[in-house]
Amino acid sequence: MVDISSWKTAYPNMSDSEGVRPYGPVMVPISEQTVLITGAGRGLGAAIAEAFARDGARVAINYRASREQAETLALRLGSHTRAFQADVRDGGEVQRMVAEVTASLGPPTTVVHNALADFSFNGDARSHLDALSWEEIAAHLDTAVKGALNLVRAVHPAMARHGFGRIITIGTNLFQNPVVPYHDYVAAKAALLSLTRTAAAELGSAGITVNMVSGGLLRTTDASAGTPEAVFDLIAANTPLRRVITPQEVADTVLFFASPWARAVTGQNLVVDGGLVFN
Repeated sequence: MVDISSWKTAYPNMSDSEGVRPYGPVMVPISEQTVLITGAGRGLGAAIAEAFARDGARVAINYRASREQAETLALRLGSHTRAFQADVRDGGEVQRMVAEVTASLGPPTTVVHNALADFSFNGDARSHLDALSWEEIAAHLDTAVKGALNLVRAVHPAMARHGFGRIITIGTNLFQNPVVPYHDYVAAKAALLSLTRTAAAELGSAGITVNMVSGGLLRTTDASAGTPEAVFDLIAANTPLRRVITPQEVADTVLFFASPWARAVTGQNLVVDGGLVFN
């Protein structure tokens, strides 16, 4: 495990003054990072964990209830990957989790907020406006927006102290193109994009970038398992690449934002859906 105190030797551009880097940004390769991914026991989160582990990062797999899946994944990905339980909606639990990750793998240098409220992408089963309750919207806001706020508050001090941090949120292309109006889910992701951009504006001077990756319908995750096959066919037919993208393709884009290649990119929403949405 790389000792974060050695960063100044490895990266001489780092300044002693918090938020001031007169000679350029700190650049830390993925292989030297500790990456915390929320909701990573299954689905897209698991694919993101696999991608970071593949590139040599130390990976913290967060889960709320999927303990068996998270621990099995951590075991498969090797000794530099561990599973940590916390409900991101609870600020105290998030603080505890970050302390446990720091003690076990080192302070998180990249955080990917992927956790999703219990949800199924099945348009036939969604709540229409005449029946939609505020509680359904609030459930998504609590996980997406409150969860992101709890994470930022927990990891910001160490990131700012060392002049480096990458925060990546997971959005949706349904914000730009609501082909299926999942009102609760899309509203929460739109709010998360707003927080992503305001956080980028505030944290940039500390060397912390904040970006969003927005996928489309993925083939296939637990959340999209309920999607009718006809919908997959429709999306593929209307996508320039003529196919539905995979969790692995979204995961690789997440790695871009954590890598030195994205050191000058912040406050952005990169849509990864094969061109279905032109952003």
